[in-house]
Amino acid sequence: MRLIWYAALRQAWRPGRALLVIPIALIVAIVAVDLLNGPGVHLGPLLIVAPAITAAFAGPGLVALIGALAVAGEVSTVLIEGAAGGTENETHVVALAVVSALIVFFSIVRERHRRQLTKAREVAEIAQHALMRPLPERVGPLRLASVYLTAEQEARIGGDLYAAARIRSGTRLIVGDVRGNGLAAIDTCALVAGAFRAAAHQRAALPELLDFLDNAACFEPTAPDTDVPDPDECFVTAVAVDIPDDRPVVHIINRGHPAPLLLSGGHVIELAAREPALPLGLGGLAHVGGNVESFPFERGDLLLLYTDGLIEARDAGGRFYPLAERVAGWPRTDPAGLITRLCEDLTAHVDGRLGDDAAMIAIQRSA
Repeated sequence: MRLIWYAALRQAWRPGRALLVIPIALIVAIVAVDLLNGPGVHLGPLLIVAPAITAAFAGPGLVALIGALAVAGEVSTVLIEGAAGGTENETHVVALAVVSALIVFFSIVRERHRRQLTKAREVAEIAQHALMRPLPERVGPLRLASVYLTAEQEARIGGDLYAAARIRSGTRLIVGDVRGNGLAAIDTCALVAGAFRAAAHQRAALPELLDFLDNAACFEPTAPDTDVPDPDECFVTAVAVDIPDDRPVVHIINRGHPAPLLLSGGHVIELAAREPALPLGLGGLAHVGGNVESFPFERGDLLLLYTDGLIEARDAGGRFYPLAERVAGWPRTDPAGLITRLCEDLTAHVDGRLGDDAAMIAIQRSA
């Protein structure tokens, strides 16, 4: 028991525990005023304020300590005032002890819930790291920067995905957006991103890789009551790119996704697909997997891949975020600088309230 009280006292005097002065001062003040007023006016019941206030900023140990001090103050007052009050004073002491114990109990429950929430957040961060692995700043002759913005402030992962892989001839990247949201969207993200990382090195041709991802984009639900969309309605819009090391060109397949932007020579060029293709997961409805389209990608150029959460973000007046217009007016910078400026400008545009997840990758050829 001594060790428990000693530990509680040490915790009480850690830096940042200055707020404990308030309940302790309240106990001293109430006891002093009660003794000065004599047995005619009994202020003992007010001592319950001390542990109640402590519960707002401290853990169960400190709440128990303050509760014990409050009960001790009440007992001291009763003993000093003698027999005046009789049974009523005893009832006050018991009531104060019971209510203090209840406050300690609820503090324990709250602390347990806080720890569970902390663990859940840690698991979410681990899941995000596994699903959205941070991209390196340099890959071969390329410089990269990426960001993932979630619409829910407490969320860490959502329905967008990106991934990169180093292959024999260059670098391969993908950016995608899963239909829907919730756990089903996260499951699909994990499947597609994992399939990309596994197959990017095995499929030499980009169309073959996209055909493989077509099958990974949808999956059968494991139980009838799971939060999984119908397989026929499950799809992922995506853009996959191959950037060779030895040629100033980028090869792109667009599967129903917003067109990448190329920042080159003071101009912003939309790399729109000449032949639109169906999103991943719907390729089986047609025998067209999307053709590879090639565009110049010179040294110093910046390529921006993004999801529709960026261009569909609305301001207070309902206006969409004018991505190409904003980027065109900014001075040329590196990938990290572009991503930072985009995030700041987007946050200002939506006044800090993003309506949908947004993922972005900026790529610059440095050689």
